[in-house]
Amino acid sequence: MRMKGPGNMFRSLVLAAVVGLSGGMTGAAQAKVVGLEAELQDWSFAGPFGTYDTNQLQRGFQIFQQSCSSCHSANLLSFRNLSEEGGPSFSEDQVKALAAEYTIFDPELEDGERPATPADRWPAPFPTELDARAANSGALPPDFSVLAKARGISQKFPFWAFNYFTAYQEGGADYIYNLLVNYGEAPEDAEIPDGQAWNNYLARGLAMAPPLDDGFITYDGEGVPETLEQYAADVTAFMMWMADPHLVSRKEMGFRVLTFLFLLAGLMYLVKRKIWADVKH
Repeated sequence: MRMKGPGNMFRSLVLAAVVGLSGGMTGAAQAKVVGLEAELQDWSFAGPFGTYDTNQLQRGFQIFQQSCSSCHSANLLSFRNLSEEGGPSFSEDQVKALAAEYTIFDPELEDGERPATPADRWPAPFPTELDARAANSGALPPDFSVLAKARGISQKFPFWAFNYFTAYQEGGADYIYNLLVNYGEAPEDAEIPDGQAWNNYLARGLAMAPPLDDGFITYDGEGVPETLEQYAADVTAFMMWMADPHLVSRKEMGFRVLTFLFLLAGLMYLVKRKIWADVKH
């Protein structure tokens, strides 16, 4: 075996560095299309004392029911959850009437089907995964149950360091909102598969066409703008509640625990001063 001398080893290292640098430059040259920086929203549930807006959750459910649920499932959502405190807070009669509009597959019955009850989970739009892919050009729409906790945004240093002090945990909500409001025309140098819609936030094509637009859904109440941005904010808030329905109670418990710990620390300090008051140091 021929051993490399110091000169050969040095030349090899230089050559490897040059090749790596040229490869990095080539990759940088090819990455012409980049996504948009996420625009953070002022959510009602943000911060250590944030809470869900009941009216916004009800509007978000309306969008989910009339637009999103035709493709996306919510396997962890039960009808009765919609009447729980801290959520959309529909009445029990409203939930019963809503559930009765849907049919649940029940193999134990002779007909195999029955009207849904509040205890049932939200019915999936397709019987099987294969059916879902067939109806969506081979793409599988993600389940909405915990999607707001499964996504997040990228932040550059030092901005993400402030999250420890602001209790920022709305990354998934900001991700979903920015995705929904940033559909547009694909750049000339972008490659996008046939049948996909271009999303400027992700800087790539999506199998999901723009699901919302101005005036797409008529709200039951009055005074709320029926715009793409309002729709996106409302359905995102509803998805955040689905993913973290106990957010408010968790924050309240955390505040009580921290208050107790501060009081306990002060009490322990006074006890220490009392016990060791007559001891020379």
